[in-house]
Amino acid sequence: MSRIGKLEITIPAGVTVEVKKGGDFGHQEVFVSGPKGSLSQSLRFGANAVVEDGVVKVSKESDTLQNASFFGLYRTLINNMVVGVTEGYQKDLEIVGIGYRGEVQGTKLVLSLGYSHKINYEPPVGVVVTVDEQVNIKVTGYDKQKVGEAAAKIRSFREPEPYKGKGIRYKGERIKKKSTKSAK
Repeated sequence: MSRIGKLEITIPAGVTVEVKKGGDFGHQEVFVSGPKGSLSQSLRFGANAVVEDGVVKVSKESDTLQNASFFGLYRTLINNMVVGVTEGYQKDLEIVGIGYRGEVQGTKLVLSLGYSHKINYEPPVGVVVTVDEQVNIKVTGYDKQKVGEAAAKIRSFREPEPYKGKGIRYKGERIKKKSTKSAK
């Protein structure tokens, strides 16, 4: 049995969690709403959620391998939703390279990364992108998956190259550098 799946999720003040039957096959839907927004997750593969006494408990229907493998996953997804609607999530990126910079115009992120054109990126709904000093990008939101996807998408516009380390990287990410070829 999953050690993570057995843990209970305490519901903080200001957060409501509802579990409803839904979907085509009678799966459960978990709805979490709080001060930052509202999220939902469909539970499948034999996982059940119950809300009682300010605590969410996740259980599995049977001990099949598939139910056991998704048991801890759904508990973690529900916990991420509760944390997201109360505290939110944040990813920090930094731009490294001469002439590389970013700025926010309205809700769009505009990046100059050494290409012949500027890159315009519109973040998904619920994700806010801010830029400090033209080189520090902060991606925030209440949905952990969307924040991570947006940060990965921004990084993919110019991934750090291994010789000089120029590009967009996560804050604190270490790039393993290669040595250049030497003449004999």
